[in-house]
Amino acid sequence: MQVLPCGDHAILVELPDLEDVLALNAALREHEPAGLVDVVPAAQTLLIMFDPEVTSAQRLTDDLTHLPDEPPATTESAPLEVAVRYDGPDLDAVAAAAGLSAAEVVERHTAATYTVAFTGFAPGFAYLTGLDPRLVLPRRDDPRTRVPAGSVAIADRYSGVYPRSGPGGWHLLGHTDAVLWDLDRTPPATLLPGAHVRFRAEDGRR
Repeated sequence: MQVLPCGDHAILVELPDLEDVLALNAALREHEPAGLVDVVPAAQTLLIMFDPEVTSAQRLTDDLTHLPDEPPATTESAPLEVAVRYDGPDLDAVAAAAGLSAAEVVERHTAATYTVAFTGFAPGFAYLTGLDPRLVLPRRDDPRTRVPAGSVAIADRYSGVYPRSGPGGWHLLGHTDAVLWDLDRTPPATLLPGAHVRFRAEDGRR
């Protein structure tokens, strides 16, 4: 674990992998140090924001070394169900790369329970862990300049839903009508770190 200063109100913790990030994030939320304002996880970093009138970067860094080693207790919440029409332009290519039929790709993608590890790339875009290992593929060699809003996609070890149209290099399996980013809501994002997600094939069809 390496701790770097990040302005006057935050520190950036660099960790070996995503599992360590999620563990530290959960420990901080269960054993909240004095002065903690917010925690923002990413793939291998954790941005920790604090109130400088209550604590300091050095004191907060010391607090990290005294967090319990055991996994923190978790409370399981019901997964958010996202209905998907599996008609994406990359479905057949993903099936060929995985050595599966398109129907088997859909079956494996809908069988998993996903967890929002972190958000980023675009407002409301959540990186979901829990993807079936047979569906783990690198990003596309030729990213698209425009991916439609609601596209359900996979890349590397993650699954995700594009909350708005924009460029992207993930493999598109299908689309959903679920609105995952709405500035008129509080919070605007539907999928927040720690939330659980299940995908459901609409009417059981591709």
